[in-house]
Amino acid sequence: MSDTDSGTATKPEGATAPYRVLARKYRPASFEDLIGQEPMVRTLTNAFETGRIAQAWMLTGVRGVGKTTTARILARALNYQTDSIDQPTIHMVEPGIHDQAIMEGRHVDVVEMDAASHTGIDDVREIIAQVRYRPVSARYKVYIIDEVHMLSNQAFNGLLKTLEEPPEHVKFVFATTEIRKVPITVLSRCQRFDLRRVDTPTLIAHLQKIAGAEDVAIDAEALRLIARAAEGSVRDALSLTDQAIAHGAGAISGVAVRDMLGLADRVRIIDLFETLMKGDGRAALTELRDQYQAGADPAVVLADLADFTHLVTTLRYVPEAADDAALSPMEAERGLAFSTTLSIRTLSQVWQMLLKALEEIRNATTPRQAAEMALIRIAHAADMPSPDDLVRLIRKEGTDALPAPRTQPAEPSRPAEPRDPPGGGNGSAASAQARLPRPASSASPSRAHLALASTSAAPERASPQQSAAPEIAIGSLEDLVALAETKRDSLMRVSIHRYLRLVKLVPGRLEVALTPEAPRTLISDLTRKLHEWTGQRWVVAISSGEAMPTLEEAETSRRATLLSDAALDPEVAAILSAFPGAKIVDVRLRGEAEAAVVVEELAALVDDDILNDPSEMDDDE
Repeated sequence: MSDTDSGTATKPEGATAPYRVLARKYRPASFEDLIGQEPMVRTLTNAFETGRIAQAWMLTGVRGVGKTTTARILARALNYQTDSIDQPTIHMVEPGIHDQAIMEGRHVDVVEMDAASHTGIDDVREIIAQVRYRPVSARYKVYIIDEVHMLSNQAFNGLLKTLEEPPEHVKFVFATTEIRKVPITVLSRCQRFDLRRVDTPTLIAHLQKIAGAEDVAIDAEALRLIARAAEGSVRDALSLTDQAIAHGAGAISGVAVRDMLGLADRVRIIDLFETLMKGDGRAALTELRDQYQAGADPAVVLADLADFTHLVTTLRYVPEAADDAALSPMEAERGLAFSTTLSIRTLSQVWQMLLKALEEIRNATTPRQAAEMALIRIAHAADMPSPDDLVRLIRKEGTDALPAPRTQPAEPSRPAEPRDPPGGGNGSAASAQARLPRPASSASPSRAHLALASTSAAPERASPQQSAAPEIAIGSLEDLVALAETKRDSLMRVSIHRYLRLVKLVPGRLEVALTPEAPRTLISDLTRKLHEWTGQRWVVAISSGEAMPTLEEAETSRRATLLSDAALDPEVAAILSAFPGAKIVDVRLRGEAEAAVVVEELAALVDDDILNDPSEMDDDE
């Protein structure tokens, strides 16, 4: 008679048990196995030992930190029973009668409900109807409701009374990742525990222990990468470890994990960061393209750059953070070195530019091009001295110590192209110089006109023999206004006219004071515009020195003087006396009518709050 006929089934020869993923195989069965949640375990231990067991618990935390596992362990502890122990206890030294069924989620007295799929009041009514009956075999009837924030308002309201005064044989355990969506009336009836993210050293030690139990070789770099990618979630870490074992055919290396996660080489990321901080855009683009060819995602490269920027900034204030187990010795060493040489202003600027670049990559049709443009911007701005550095330099050595404007040399193998094509909308530097008016007669005669050579703009119809770039005369705010008008930047023209008070003007440096109404981005916008218009680096700084009035204030004062002088004219006085109630509205000199019309039109734009929106300042770019 065969084994089947006898009623006993045997496994076929050579058959193996189905594989269980690591997250299920190594799921904690007691509080001793639960890692990273020591405060909660200490509180529950004291409560059980003193008999002060709550009627309901609310477990909250990010995914994978052990909320559902903790709920099952609580159900096991409440119903723990052996031949020698028959009372609730945290110390479950041996398997109890109900343990296996509870931990596998199939005990009749431990009801697990997923609130994501049971959201209505009818599901809660079913619970309310069942709580009156005593448990079948266990000590307590335990209701575990996962993702409890998904319940409807009616369901929450229906649960309140039962939750406040449950029968003595009923316990509730709630779990949620969105604690703010749970009504305060429910929270007030529960004992709340916030399960923390598992810190990196604990997670690495746990992964190392599991790898040893699975007889899998794993190196330190792989452990760091997995722990960092898991972000404190034990389940995510074990899932990644499972994937890495399959990817590496039983052995886990840092290179294999990096390839599996699509990460760039950390050493190359730091080299790219160093290249950007040196302002070497060419080398940065070459490095990015090499990483792209090696399979790195441009978005991941920029995200890793942002992560390292954050690390360097953190090390500036908390040097002991270099001891984090998630950091390799190379990362800690080079990060500390950067933190002592780079300013917070530079790091913050790079961080903001990287965040903006990541958003651009998500919207770009070609992510690599968006990443390259971002690196060019960062390299362009990284080596610019901060205002604080310039102030300290001026105080120490005077204005003569200011760094000379940096120019970008043209590639030797490619002729330099003009920034403004002949006949283009903005015109060339030569035509701009020809159209620039001389300062008005009301300007101070002591202001010397400073010739500023344009190093990047090519003149119109320049002959091959021409080597010298045309000069743009900038000697006053009037010249800046005229230059803005030449470049057809009406918003910047009005801003210079209305908000700037000149303090000092030297080649490559403009010191001003601002009116209270000035846009907060005016200084940075003007610095960028001057570089675009002239091809040279300009330092535009706010100074506390004696400042001249704005051009608008000067014109207003001049107009008031003209009105006063006109009122004293005998003919005008006779007209005013002949027409009672008449008054002088405006006085215009010959040749000023057309200019007045332009000023009025631009003033209307300002009155419409166009200049008050910083985003409008970038529309010309």
